[in-house]
Amino acid sequence: MAYTVNRLGTWFGLIALMVAVFDHTHSAVAVAGLLLAGQALPAFVVPALVARVEASARRRELSGLYFFEAAATAGLAVLLWQFSLPAILLLATLDGTAALAASALMRSELARTARESNHGRPADTLFGDEEHDEQALEAERAANAALNVCFSATFMLGPALAGAVIAAAGAPAALFIDVGSFLICATMLLDLHPHVEEAEGNSVRVRLRGAWQHVNEAPMLRRLLIAYTIALVFLESAAPIEVNYAKTSLRAGDRGFGLLVTGWGVGAVLGSIVFARSQQRSLGTLLGIGGSAIGLAYVGFAMAPSLVVACAAALLGGIGNGLELPSLISIVQQLTPPRLQGRMMGGVESLDALALALGLPLGGALAAASSPRTAFLAVGLGGTAISLAFFRLSPRGVASKRKARSPAAPETGLARTEAQTSPREHAPAESTPK
Repeated sequence: MAYTVNRLGTWFGLIALMVAVFDHTHSAVAVAGLLLAGQALPAFVVPALVARVEASARRRELSGLYFFEAAATAGLAVLLWQFSLPAILLLATLDGTAALAASALMRSELARTARESNHGRPADTLFGDEEHDEQALEAERAANAALNVCFSATFMLGPALAGAVIAAAGAPAALFIDVGSFLICATMLLDLHPHVEEAEGNSVRVRLRGAWQHVNEAPMLRRLLIAYTIALVFLESAAPIEVNYAKTSLRAGDRGFGLLVTGWGVGAVLGSIVFARSQQRSLGTLLGIGGSAIGLAYVGFAMAPSLVVACAAALLGGIGNGLELPSLISIVQQLTPPRLQGRMMGGVESLDALALALGLPLGGALAAASSPRTAFLAVGLGGTAISLAFFRLSPRGVASKRKARSPAAPETGLARTEAQTSPREHAPAESTPK
């Protein structure tokens, strides 16, 4: 519930800021700067912030991030009356950093809670027993599926509701709704305590080094994150192309653009339902299907002769959206010991933000150098080609690796286990959109 309230409020804040910045500056570059400040620059800070929160023995650190977001968003609402773009970009960066860190910690805590509620004992004591491992993985995947349904529903409803509020009451009113969502979320999570004990010490550097060492010693995880980031650069490149495509290529105007966004949102809900009902499907297969579907949707945009066909492509892309993120999150969780999950979720959030930082200029450059259709074709083919690598991932092999390694085993044991264990298929086991 807290996650749903937070995501819905976030759409109000994002749409309000984009509209207000464009209305004051009449510059698409300024809007792109806002997106980079709020969603890309935090990539370099989020892992350290997550490690800092996990190192703290004080309670209510996670709620503190949401209270900070509420204060920052209230400041942004005030700045819309006394408009200052540099100040808005600064506050957006701080707000975005807290938002991505809170999201990573919430995902980690959700997985931990799912594992512990399924067995009634601490998550770190569950591994080493085959039955408990299998049940823990199923509980993690079910929790990610539920979270993804909430995310997709807010993705479909949030922009439309935000647009209606902004049209009726103005952008500051929408931002204050966002403030309310953060306060509600912070209050609901007061008892959540994301502290993680670390045998090597509590310093942020030591904790980050532990996560980095884990990635280096888990080849499958490293390959997954590299392929995912490259694919996401292509898939995130569509944002600067979409409005121009709807208005010039399809000649459908604002209404057509709205229908494309709606179609994508409906598809995301359908995709999240498919993921929730695919408990026996390989996560690598679902991840490959999701990424490929988004890429093929962009190819469909490039070839669509009419708005109707483009909306069908948007529906396909949304379905891919609903499959891709929860599959990726579930695989990363399977490949990561419980004590490192918060830091790894922070790393995934940072990779998403970094891909956005690279994708936005790429999409803008392609659109400026050619046409919206050609740009969509290029990013669609690139994203699809990279996404095909996901089909080679085998999450069932991951389950075996985690079972083979006791909680007290040294970090180097994971690398040896990975090298010695043959993957098996079909294990039972979550951008920003696109």
